[in-house]
Amino acid sequence: MQTSEEWRASMARLWMRCLLLCCLILSLSGCPEEGGGKGTVLEQNQRDYSAAIRWGNFEGAWNLVDPKVREEHPLTDIDFSRYKQVQISGYRELGSSVLGNGDVLREIEIGVVNKYTMVERTVRYREQWHYDEAHKTWWQMSSLPDLWQQD
Repeated sequence: MQTSEEWRASMARLWMRCLLLCCLILSLSGCPEEGGGKGTVLEQNQRDYSAAIRWGNFEGAWNLVDPKVREEHPLTDIDFSRYKQVQISGYRELGSSVLGNGDVLREIEIGVVNKYTMVERTVRYREQWHYDEAHKTWWQMSSLPDLWQQD
């Protein structure tokens, strides 16, 4: 029969083992998979793109647009200066779908405030993301949102 001191010591060891096991499980659950998959890269690029738009960093968002699209439809300094006339008040994903070719479409609603008139309006925008096997990354194929579209 165990004495109360032996019982306390064995319980303390048991609790320490449980605590160490819980810490190990929690630390492993936070580890990303090695190299990340296509889905992980897509989520990161979409997060980076939406954060850049939300914070008015349109040059940063432009870097996530497919290089071919940037070459075919270049933006000028005047184009970028137009984006400085607005403040983004919201950026919300309304839905997404996968196309037959593997591209991903996202429906986005953007809140836009004109800095000079302080008038707010919403713009709907569709992003199309395409995976580039050669560069192992996803590119946004739709260019930057047209915040001046007519309803």
